[in-house]
Amino acid sequence: MDQHQHAPYETSHEDVRIPLTDGTRLYARMWRPYTDAPVPVLLEYSPERLTDTTAARDAQRHPWYAAHGYASVRVEVRGHGNSEGLPGPEGDPGAVADGAEVVEWLAAQSWSTGRVGMFGIGAGGTLALRVAALGPEPLKAVVTVCATDDPDDNGAYHPGGSVLAEGLLSRSAALLSALCRPPDPLFAGEEWRGMWMKRLEAVEPPAHAWLAPRPREMDRPQEDTRGTLVDITAAVLAVGGLYDPYRDAVLRLVTQLPPDRVRGLIGPWPHRYPDHADHPGPAIGFLGETLAWWDRHMKDDEGGEAPAAEPLLRAWISTPHLPHPSGHWVAEPGLPSPHIRTVAYALGGAPLVVDSPQHTGLDAGRPVPTGNDADPPPDQRAEDAHSACFDFPVTDEPVEILGRARVALRLRPDGPHGQVVARLCDIAPDGSSALVARGGVDLTAHRGGGRQDAWSPGRAEDVTFELGTAGHAFPPGHRVRLAVSSAYWPWLWPAGDSAGFTLDPEGSFLELPVRETLPTTGDRITFGEPDPYEPLGVSSPATLDVERPERLVVRDVARGEWRVETDPRPGGRRIHPDGLELTEEARETCTIVEHDPHSARVSAEWTARLHRPDRAWDVTVESRCDISCDAAGFLVEDEVVCRDGEEIVFHRTWEKRLPREAGRTPCRGGSAST
Repeated sequence: MDQHQHAPYETSHEDVRIPLTDGTRLYARMWRPYTDAPVPVLLEYSPERLTDTTAARDAQRHPWYAAHGYASVRVEVRGHGNSEGLPGPEGDPGAVADGAEVVEWLAAQSWSTGRVGMFGIGAGGTLALRVAALGPEPLKAVVTVCATDDPDDNGAYHPGGSVLAEGLLSRSAALLSALCRPPDPLFAGEEWRGMWMKRLEAVEPPAHAWLAPRPREMDRPQEDTRGTLVDITAAVLAVGGLYDPYRDAVLRLVTQLPPDRVRGLIGPWPHRYPDHADHPGPAIGFLGETLAWWDRHMKDDEGGEAPAAEPLLRAWISTPHLPHPSGHWVAEPGLPSPHIRTVAYALGGAPLVVDSPQHTGLDAGRPVPTGNDADPPPDQRAEDAHSACFDFPVTDEPVEILGRARVALRLRPDGPHGQVVARLCDIAPDGSSALVARGGVDLTAHRGGGRQDAWSPGRAEDVTFELGTAGHAFPPGHRVRLAVSSAYWPWLWPAGDSAGFTLDPEGSFLELPVRETLPTTGDRITFGEPDPYEPLGVSSPATLDVERPERLVVRDVARGEWRVETDPRPGGRRIHPDGLELTEEARETCTIVEHDPHSARVSAEWTARLHRPDRAWDVTVESRCDISCDAAGFLVEDEVVCRDGEEIVFHRTWEKRLPREAGRTPCRGGSAST
């Protein structure tokens, strides 16, 4: 029954299996309002497991939508959780086609009006965009959160043509663990073990595909997702966080799609839904915000185009400083904006050598922050000390930026390969340095279009690239700093034969998207508080174990080795109301010797235990991933051990060597943000 205050409907929910044309059945959980009239349908379609991993999150969103007049349905992708079939690789076109079938099935139900909306975060948000790109007629609206429209730019695995190190392996280990978890017998019945064994035989470590050579831009197939997004006819609300790597997709979507069917929202959030992103926050009433979007585009009496006065983009402008950032909301009527102009800052000065130690980047923060205390990048003074820095004072008025900064650097590398990373920082009067945005490029991919051009040592050339989307106000008395380095570990895998480069400030510049300080506050906007909901009631018993630090940096002075140990905090032990006990532990370690790029190594371990004491069901999945490199290539080693009780039912190891050139992937337009 409905527990939401002031909601017009009581609700019910049931678990169903949705049939596909090939006979595969996808597992779904469905919440519906008590009414005799047909209602519109909302779909969250994701590879994440709905009976454990996202159960608490789903219980916060779907019943709320149902209590406000929508059927809200959560569906697991083929081969994941309790859905039948075998899992495909990340970005599998088959999963997208399945999603379009689910949309058609939901539209055809007797309790449905025939109008469907899709929403999701991360992989689910990306799937919603890709399904919309196929154009199923019943799909009328989409809300996509922290999603990517372009895996080669902000897909996070190959930023700027380099190879992501820390985030790539930790995500591969987490996905490998998730792929190897069995269906739950409470929901899948006695078939669970047979489904599990078939699934295990089909699993491949995701990192193998991410490190493999990728097609050049001109060789991409016509059905490439990014190329079809402009054909989306559904209304799209694109949402991103300033602390999430996928935020650039919001700006691209609001500029590529017709303004009558797209809106953008960028807030002070990590990789979370905005009503739960209170670190740093503030969180907002996102359920109510999206309800207005659904009502506008999915109901006969309230449908139609967005009001003319509604801004195309609402964005947060942060006003630091550490450790308590604040800010305000602004609205933009369109992009390009009449309020934003490009301001160039010439670097100036004599040529200087940039040869950063390999551990430059230790204070980068977590690649995909989820709200943990150690996720954000700390004070950047240690990083600035290993970089070439150019400062520009802020005098009488604040310098407010919104969009993507751009750098043009005249470089003369000392070897055929290398990388350049630029960071935009806010320097306070006390000297503290707050990271605002960053970007980088592998120097062999700086011309874009999938080209891989080795440099002739000593040849000078201009390298241009964009930084990640930022909304920030530099106060008077502060300084705008551009910091340039030749390394960024453990975010980016080091270029093996790089010896740094010479930077010529003459002819180099920084361009900022400066937003004018408006004479009134008419463009300032506000949001409501997060909407109330009934929590699922998952408990997290305290543990007697000593809690590991979230992020620990260790220096071996004698060896010159630096080690970063990270605990991604997957959740610890959680007891669900249906009796399931889920325990997850993870650890990632990144090591490098400060003057040896070939010493770089990343290791990740992930352990998950699923236990139902009342059914004597006790399953454990252990995954381990390691990546090292030499001048020739990457060595990737993976291992999975699965236990049913004390019995090992599956044990497999993989060892794969990939050429070093696999990391030099296409860089669109010579730019990429991180």
